Amino acid sequence: MTRGITKFLFTLMVFAVSLPLWAQNTINSARVWPSPDSTRVVFDLDEKPDFSYFMLKNPSRLVVDLDNTNELKILPGIPSKHQIVSKLRYSKPKNKKSVRLVFELSSPVKPVIFALAPAGPYKNRLVVDLYNKAQKQTVASPAQTAAKNRQLSQERDIVIAIDAGHGGEDPGSIGPSGTYEKTITLQIAKRLERMIDGERGMISRMVRSGDYFVKLNTRTNRARQKKADFFVSIHADAFTSPGPNGASVWVLSLRRANSEIGKWIEDKEKHSELLGGAADVIKDAANEKYLAQALLDMSMDHSMKTGLSVADEVVKELKKVAKLHKKDPQHASLAVLKSPDIPSILVETGFISNPREERLLKSANHQERLAKAIFTSIKNYYLKNPPDDSLFAKLKSQYPTKHKVRPGESLSMLASRYGVTVSKLKQANKLSSNTLFIGQELDIPQS
Repeated sequence: MTRGITKFLFTLMVFAVSLPLWAQNTINSARVWPSPDSTRVVFDLDEKPDFSYFMLKNPSRLVVDLDNTNELKILPGIPSKHQIVSKLRYSKPKNKKSVRLVFELSSPVKPVIFALAPAGPYKNRLVVDLYNKAQKQTVASPAQTAAKNRQLSQERDIVIAIDAGHGGEDPGSIGPSGTYEKTITLQIAKRLERMIDGERGMISRMVRSGDYFVKLNTRTNRARQKKADFFVSIHADAFTSPGPNGASVWVLSLRRANSEIGKWIEDKEKHSELLGGAADVIKDAANEKYLAQALLDMSMDHSMKTGLSVADEVVKELKKVAKLHKKDPQHASLAVLKSPDIPSILVETGFISNPREERLLKSANHQERLAKAIFTSIKNYYLKNPPDDSLFAKLKSQYPTKHKVRPGESLSMLASRYGVTVSKLKQANKLSSNTLFIGQELDIPQS
């Protein structure tokens, strides 16, 4: 009797251990994210996927097998925009417990397929990235085409790279009413794009122009490929509680941020890479070594100084249209700011985790004012500090400089110092008398 019970218990134990091997995984949903040079398809599953894949020719197809998996009843359609995949369908599986997915391809592709552990709002995922081998040049927008046409041979446009934070699989922070940060950042970025392209002597380059994810290191690489003079990354802040509010501007620090908000932003950036599906983590020994070496280079020094100067301008303009979380530029070690050759800033337009600011950030009028503040700041900086070969350099003489009145200074003294007449000084500043006040800011017309 005892031997029979022991045998039964042993059999039950073996069955219990083997049960997970027989359990079926399930595809719960699938999403398609097209971008100009790739298409990403993401499958949400209950458990870590057990997968394999291979390519077929004539016609070109990618076949993905998922073992011990139940299929999703309805597969998503493939958007026609930036089409690399013409159709996603099922085929006869290799056995009854598996699923076979077939990607019918309209272009030669390089597939990159990997599993992602649960992160943020997502469970286990299988990510299928298809990179177009025969990449076509991105078609420029009408505004960009017009901007290109106005370029002069030796008086080039100043190129501003605009980075709308997050995108695609990575929603960024989510507001109390369900607003995605990735949506807000793209809307503000497009408004800024319109303003820059409408300014003679300036042109914009969007890092992402739609709802798709771009890896953090790739964002500055794209700006470099577009020969950007300046890089501005647009975000909407968030915190663990709804209390914090206000806009802020961030510049590069190679040290860990010393404020709670700064630490939160740094952690959120790393989390963003995990949501988007990057295979590499930004902070590693080799990268830190590269950055330490880059600090010795003059270009990094120039980039950091320029970034801080523009950040000061942005803070001044933002306080006219929004509440500020911090009255000075903040410092953090953020991947999107680490380019040694492109001056960069990150603008947190407000706290999307704050109900009042979430409503403001969704407002078209507030978005326009935020974009205008960023645009005005960048424009003002480059009017004063234009690249030598730019149209702004030629136009610089048409714009006045500024002077803050100090004790003992007079109109005649300043006129002599700047090589202009007293009457021109009075005319430029609409002065009815020769009286000046300490701290008064004067426009100084060029002689």
